[in-house]
Amino acid sequence: MNIIVCIKQILDPEIPPAKFKVDTVAKKVVCPEGIPLVVSPYDEQAVEAALRIKESRSDAKLTALTLGGAGAKDAIKHVLSMGVDEGIIVNDDAFEGSDAFGTAYILSKAIEKLGDYGLVLCGRQAADWDAGQVGPVLAEYLGIPVVTVAKEVAAVDGKVTVKQVLADGYRVLHMAMPALVTVSSEIGQARLPSGKGIVMAARKQVTVWSSQDLGCDPGRIGSGAARAELAELFVPSQDRKSEIITGKDVAEAAGNLAGVLRREGAI
Repeated sequence: MNIIVCIKQILDPEIPPAKFKVDTVAKKVVCPEGIPLVVSPYDEQAVEAALRIKESRSDAKLTALTLGGAGAKDAIKHVLSMGVDEGIIVNDDAFEGSDAFGTAYILSKAIEKLGDYGLVLCGRQAADWDAGQVGPVLAEYLGIPVVTVAKEVAAVDGKVTVKQVLADGYRVLHMAMPALVTVSSEIGQARLPSGKGIVMAARKQVTVWSSQDLGCDPGRIGSGAARAELAELFVPSQDRKSEIITGKDVAEAAGNLAGVLRREGAI
């Protein structure tokens, strides 16, 4: 059984806020010098879900798929060291500026090129933009069923069993393969790469496909095909102000405070 895990490389969510900078003109996040990108934590948990299935099935093969530039190789090597069997990067200047729909289309073309597969796993959302769109849209383009926000995934007898997280618990869903599942943090901590895994990952070749290799429609990729426009990108202001409320006694101070709150529209 072939399992495909889609991953994304992002700015480390744990970096100090002082290191986080934004180019407001180009509307892009500026990567701090000397701080490497990391695999989105939700995507690591999708890899963990795939590895658990692999441990329960001797016929499982795991392929990691990512869209990115030269640095994406580090992301692929990381998940290979966790236990993934194969890694593929889709990279082309024509992909630059693709939105969630464009990204899902590109990934769908790569999955179609891979051929036979039983399960596609994605993180519930990327930990940078938190949109949560690529997984469901990818399933739509592939024409397969999808379950989002999973805390547990199992694949037995040609069917996928998913525990889906709800606000007040979870529910169990079954669907035929091929299918797509987006994995949530409730699945638990992703495993760390082993020493042996790191050595083996270093020896593995990473396949790179271009837009031409995938046969992408130029009208469906890149900034020109984006369905949404980023109007503004900025770091929120941390400015604060305070006002001392006084009165000749507690009752008057309380009345003065109420007047300020009304003025500010707080009550």
